[in-house]
Formats: sequence, structure tokens, C-alpha cells
Amino acid sequence: MTEQRSKTTEQANRAVQANTTGQSGNIAGQAGNMADIKAGNTPLLQVSDLSIAFHNQSPVVKGVSFELYKGETLALVGESGSGKSLSALSIPSLLPSSAKMLSGDIIFSGDNLAQKTPKQLQAIRGNEIGIIFQEPMTSLNPLQSIGKQISEIIQLHRPVAGQALVDEVVQRLDEVGIENAAERFSALPHELSGGQRQRVMIAMAIANNPKLLIADEPTTALDTHIQRQILDLIQDLQQKYQLAVLLITHDLNIVRDYAPRVCVMQYGHIIEQGDTEQVFESPKEDYTHMLIHSAPEGEPVPLQSDATEILRVDNLNVWYPIRKGVLKRVVGYIKAVTEANFSLKQGECIGFLGASGSGKTSLGMAILRLIQSEGQILFDNQPLHQLKGKALRELRKDLQVVLQDPFGSLSPRMTVGDIIAEGLKVHFQLTMEEMEHKVCEVMQEVGLDLDSRHRYPHEFSGGQRQRISIARALILKPKLIVLDEPTSALDKSIQKQVVALLKSLQEKHQISYILITHDPATAQAMCHQTIHPDQH
Repeated sequence: MTEQRSKTTEQANRAVQANTTGQSGNIAGQAGNMADIKAGNTPLLQVSDLSIAFHNQSPVVKGVSFELYKGETLALVGESGSGKSLSALSIPSLLPSSAKMLSGDIIFSGDNLAQKTPKQLQAIRGNEIGIIFQEPMTSLNPLQSIGKQISEIIQLHRPVAGQALVDEVVQRLDEVGIENAAERFSALPHELSGGQRQRVMIAMAIANNPKLLIADEPTTALDTHIQRQILDLIQDLQQKYQLAVLLITHDLNIVRDYAPRVCVMQYGHIIEQGDTEQVFESPKEDYTHMLIHSAPEGEPVPLQSDATEILRVDNLNVWYPIRKGVLKRVVGYIKAVTEANFSLKQGECIGFLGASGSGKTSLGMAILRLIQSEGQILFDNQPLHQLKGKALRELRKDLQVVLQDPFGSLSPRMTVGDIIAEGLKVHFQLTMEEMEHKVCEVMQEVGLDLDSRHRYPHEFSGGQRQRISIARALILKPKLIVLDEPTSALDKSIQKQVVALLKSLQEKHQISYILITHDPATAQAMCHQTIHPDQH
């Protein structure tokens, strides 16, 4: 079950190489076809001199111009806050209420959308322009079945009802790869996996055969395998319906494989655009060069020769019961983790590497005693699997976790200083001055501005929120931290910074890490050994 460093490196190198070169042949073909697409045609979409500002502040999108042809894929890339999503959302006039379009023209199918009335725009949204939003779980209504939500999109624009409507929805679900589509019609969003929810979002976006598909970070937080499935699906649908696709992403590996043309955005400007291969091979701007080479890199932190064992796991099983019938009797089990065996030394990092649904998060949560499991867990020479009540609570300060979604794990009603200090209040009896000193100390250590401790989580970027989560775990001086996909939703450049931060903290404090990830490059940079739960 456990694989040594050499194999980890080999697998990571293969995966990184695959990401970089995966479908270059397809893109070369698409690029070759672009001359035919553009010949004698006018653009389907033409954005000219677009500027957007919040309230009366300085513009955050500044003079953006680009064009998109029928059947073409154009990528807008850049870090969080570069203005790429705002630029895309301005096309169907879906900007936040606090944002205002200061100038620009948006010509779509010969009409200027910037001059359309709200009623005219409503007839275009979801009909001629489909949108795949970044986070399907927040975009889908949790109280309505997926079938009903797709039905509403169709009925807003076409008079279809009864069995004909059901048949059309089922056809769309089947078209986007939802297995047993007829049975899934009544499923609620929480009953689907992340990849399935994204497929439902695609089904909604193409329900009325649009001319333009806007895909806003459609693969964020999905593992590499599911990412490829989703992007291949969008590409297949594009070829089938001759869709124009505007792809918003911060991942340039995706761009290289799926978009013949790219626009690079920084601080609200398009600083570089052109054929994707040309931009990759000879970037004109330093920023573009940085984005291309922003994958986590380096070797794991060296282990000390006298490092002692901090954790041992023997024959650990995590099985979820399947209950059916009125009495909810157990009729079987979903075997998430079976007979896991490994040990971890002080200052060492072990990676749980695999696709979504492979059991890696279940394994990590079982070690933290946050879900039920069977088997032995020895932590710091104590039988963690047997501890209960006060004994378990006292050990919690030595076992901390950094979760995948920092925004969801930070209370929106608490200041950053209070969030970081919360663990201190639970485990130690300190004065306000002592807590304030420790909070400032740990914020400096993770690279946060001390004055920001009085602000709230929504006022920070994704990378800053992840640093807050790390600070909250680090302030208790734990011996082991479980890192659950700590970089998956972050820009590549921010990923690199967070990985470097985690490694420096590991070396300084001799912390042991359990890294849950689907990214081979992150595993290669951090892990001394890896476990693939899906192999058992």
C-alpha cells in the first residue's frame, strides 16, 4: 500500500508531463481549423474597451478587448482578482450589484448587449448564451431535484411540458454522461459527486442549444482525471453543436490542451494574447512566464536522522453502511478504506494520492477520529482508536487539520484574530495580552499583515484565507497536521507559495503532515512516501 519516494517522483513526473502535452495534437488541429472558421466570417462575440468598477472606486477591468468566433475556444487566464471572471460575467450582464460597467461595447450576433433592456437580456441568458459556474454546489438549488432545475431552464424559453419535457431532460443528462439518467432525474444535488454536479451544470448550460458557452473555472477543485472528463465533454459538445466557448481558468496546462487562443489578464488588463502554442513557447511578458512555470517544485524537507515514530496505523477500515427499507436495515457497505497500514515519523510527510472517491479523505478523517473506523491508530505512543471524552479532547491540540475550502471553514461572523485564537481559548488559560501576542506571532510566521487581524474572512483572497487556516492550526503547536487538498482551489502561483510556506513551517517546527491531494506535482514537492487508497 505504501510506495517509496522514487516511485512517487516517477509517477508525478509522468503526470506533469501528461498535463503539459496531453492533447497538443487536438489543439494543433483546432488551431489549423481556425483559419477556416474565421475566413469570411464576422466574430460571434466582440468585446471592445470594456471597463468595470466597484462603487466609485478605480476600475478593476480596464480597456479589455477580444473576439470569439463560432466553433472556437478562447481562454481568459490569470490569477484570482485579475478581472477575468468579471469580464466574462459582463457579457450576459450578470455583474454583481456593486459592480458597474463604465465603458465598452459587447457585440453578440450583431447586437450590442450593453444596450439591451433587462427583459431582452433575460431572453438571451440560458438560451443563446449558456454559463457553467465555478462552484456547482452553490449554483444548484439544494432543495430541488436536478431534473426539475434543468426543466425550468428549458421552460423559460420554450413551451415544452409533460413527458416530452422529462424525455428531453433525461436526454440532456445522458448526453453529459450521467449514468442511469432516468433514475437520476429526481436526485438532489448533494446526492451526486463533484464531477456529476458539474455535468448537471453543463446540461443546464446547453439545454437550449446556445451559440456561446461561458465556462467559468469549470474544473476547480476536481481531481485531474475528472478535470479531463469534464473538459473532454465540453470539447465534444462544442464540436457537436459548433459552440463558441469562452474558458475562464487559472490553470495554463488546461489552456494548452483545450484552447487554441489565449488572453492573459493581470490587474484588469489583457497584457498578452495570441495563439496558445506561441504564447507558451515565447511568452512576451514576465507575468505570463511566471504563470507557465508556477507548479509546486523542489524536494521534501529532509528527515532528521534521529526522527522518532509519531503515528502508526494498522489494519484500518472505513466502511459506510448502506441502509434500505422502512427500518433502515444495513444491507451492505461502501468500503472506502480497507486494511490501511503505514507509519509516520516526526517531521515526515505522507501523501494520500488518488482521484475523487478513492477514500483518501475518509482515511485522513478517520485518523483524526472525526469519522468511525476499525483498526489501530497509535499516535505519540497513545492508542488514539480507544480514547474517548476528555482524554481525546486533550489530544486534539496535537492533531490539527487544514481543510480544502478555507472560506467554508472560517466563520464569517468572526474576525481573523478571533478565528486564529479560538483554539487557544479551548485548550489553554491565557490572558488577552498573551493570546494577542501569540496571534500576532503566528500571523507573521505565515506571512499575514498584523493589521488584518481585525478584518473578516470575506475581505481576503483565497491564498490569504488558506494562510489564515494554516495559522489557526499552527498556533496550537501541533505534532501532526492533516492537509486536506490545501491548494486545489488556488491559483498555480499561490499553490507554489502555500507549498513553500508549509515546507518551511515543517522544517522549522518538525511537524508531521498527512497530505490529501490529487495533484502529483504537490505530492512530489512535499511527500516522503505516498499511499493510494483506491488500490485497496
